[in-house]
Amino acid sequence: MSTARSTSSQQNSPETAHNYAPSAHGGPSERRHAVRVLRHIWIPLEDGTRLAARVWLPEGVQGPVPAVLEYIPYRKNDGTAPRDATLHGQFAQAGYAAVRVDCRGSGDSDGVMLDEYHQQELDDALEVLAWIERQEWSDGQVAIIGKSWGGFNGLQIAALRPPQLRCIVTVCSTDDRYADDVHYAGGCLLASEMLPWAATMLAYNARPGDPAVLGDGWREKWLERLEATVPYAETWLSHQRRDAYWQHGSVCEDHSAIQVPVYAVGGWLDPYRGAVFRLLEHLDPQQAPVKALIGPWAHTYPHQAEPGPAMDFQGECVRWFDHWMRGVDNGIMDEPRLRAWMPDPAPVGSDHEERPGRWVAEPSWPAPGVTDRRHPLSAWSDGAATALLRSPLALGAASGDFLKFGDVPGQYGDQAADDGRSCTFTGPVLEETVEILGAPSVTLRVSADRPQAQLAVRLCEVFPDGSSKLVTAGLLNLTHRDGHAAPEPLEPGKTYDVRVPLFAIGHAFGAGNRIRVSVSASLWPWMWPSPQRTTVTVETGHGELTLPVRAPRPADEAALPAFAPPREGPPHSIELAGIPGARTVAFDQESGEQTIVTTPADGTMTDHADGLTRTGRDLNRFQLTEGDPHSAVVECEREETIRREEWATRVHTRSRMTADGEDFLVVNTLRAYEGLPGPEGEGERQVFARTWSFTVPRDQV
Repeated sequence: MSTARSTSSQQNSPETAHNYAPSAHGGPSERRHAVRVLRHIWIPLEDGTRLAARVWLPEGVQGPVPAVLEYIPYRKNDGTAPRDATLHGQFAQAGYAAVRVDCRGSGDSDGVMLDEYHQQELDDALEVLAWIERQEWSDGQVAIIGKSWGGFNGLQIAALRPPQLRCIVTVCSTDDRYADDVHYAGGCLLASEMLPWAATMLAYNARPGDPAVLGDGWREKWLERLEATVPYAETWLSHQRRDAYWQHGSVCEDHSAIQVPVYAVGGWLDPYRGAVFRLLEHLDPQQAPVKALIGPWAHTYPHQAEPGPAMDFQGECVRWFDHWMRGVDNGIMDEPRLRAWMPDPAPVGSDHEERPGRWVAEPSWPAPGVTDRRHPLSAWSDGAATALLRSPLALGAASGDFLKFGDVPGQYGDQAADDGRSCTFTGPVLEETVEILGAPSVTLRVSADRPQAQLAVRLCEVFPDGSSKLVTAGLLNLTHRDGHAAPEPLEPGKTYDVRVPLFAIGHAFGAGNRIRVSVSASLWPWMWPSPQRTTVTVETGHGELTLPVRAPRPADEAALPAFAPPREGPPHSIELAGIPGARTVAFDQESGEQTIVTTPADGTMTDHADGLTRTGRDLNRFQLTEGDPHSAVVECEREETIRREEWATRVHTRSRMTADGEDFLVVNTLRAYEGLPGPEGEGERQVFARTWSFTVPRDQV
């Protein structure tokens, strides 16, 4: 521990820095400053809490500069350190102070994280902005950037109208926490996401602060944090409809509260992408000018895009910051408000790593170049008056992860087998390519034999060889058919006309292929099964597919300025050794049991500046037995190891979720260990253990 203490003294000094030479590459404004890194800074709050920050500063500038803030709970020292180095160093090279802050209760910051987007988190953010304004290197102007959590709270903070805020960049986020997050979709409980994400946050929140920063008091603070850590799943399960809990932090409740420029960024494989269109449509361009960018990516920053192609996202951000904080007339607001990647037609599985296509643009949204084309489903049916959906519970494994991070195992596979077990409507062979941009929808006339039922609608492209490519999908809990705030049970046998919105998409259906709508009453593990086996009847003579069709404009598209490829930032001390993800699907023909096991990609981070390493390992298991909706089980394991040469901690969690016809049952176990493990683990000792168990009644889910 002596090494940790001596390092602590060094890191807590604001004078500690690294001076990086300018890169040979030019930037959007050709500024390439050397960069000085303040590895650890404390931000004091009014209640005595201290938040931990890392700051990148440009060298050789005259006077104070604008700042760019990223405010997230993922630990600046080890969690997002590899990503932070690729982002904030380039902002500092361009002449901005880049400030990366760990939220209260995360990393080295004091306190406990009680939930996502807690009011305390937003209150703290206002103090962070005021602190930035007071620093000698700050000219008082701040932009906020963030992906996912940081994209969410960027919008939420903007709605509070802090005086320091000039603009934001929000990536893979949403304006509606109920509609678009990883808890519910279409009123359906997301089995593949809710518990796995709660399990991840339980492990993340249980990790200790860094002794090199906190000194000898690190263990006491860690034990206090462990004692106060709470599983989030109980709260999320207790709000199965769109109530005040989800309204908090959903800026769609009052888009007009946002009065700063917003750059909204998404990807076609990210489930949050619909918010990009809603922000374009609903933010007042006079109060909150909006630009939007949607690429082929999953839940990633565009400069680290998976699938590719990636782009010089940092350079695009700098153009945005230059315009709104330096008054640079760089033409960014003269360009179309929406830039989107239009993928070329590609066979199933051929574009998992790189998606061929081109950039297209629209001046506004709704777009004058996009028109709704309606296809009556009766013309695409097999002629039968009705279709009975007694969908296999195990249908859906080929859809991949709901929340995709770009790794190949999590992407979708051939839908043909699942199509064969669904009610399908398949159009004629296309004589020419059909491009769509926006949110398709499907209307259906249905009835059910139980008070609760669900629908999954997949829009697919069918190739001449019979393979079926997932284009987009939508989920609907039929008790939520009239809205998510006050669900009502179905009257068995009664017919209902329902509309199922699909996730927004840009896609080109190739000439010679066909368009297919596939409807099922289950989609595991995306949707948690209905409490009883249900038969849904679809009246095939009714219903309609609406496609937002966009006519190509080759001359306009050729004139669009190209995005540069990603470029290297300043050198840094962070190394990441990736651990690839995996996904296996097994079905026991005798027992009818299906097991899906996923191990999301992660890795080992090493900071060679101080020897800190972090390794994360995740495992999710989704299991059910055909014919028994009460057999559904989600199990998650998380392990987080943080260590140096003479010090180590390990956090291990297990989470398990089941349900019967009345209740959900969740059990979480957390164990924490300290010490360097030997060959038999004899150097490691358990310092904390707790098990939480709770039931939550089902509420029309």
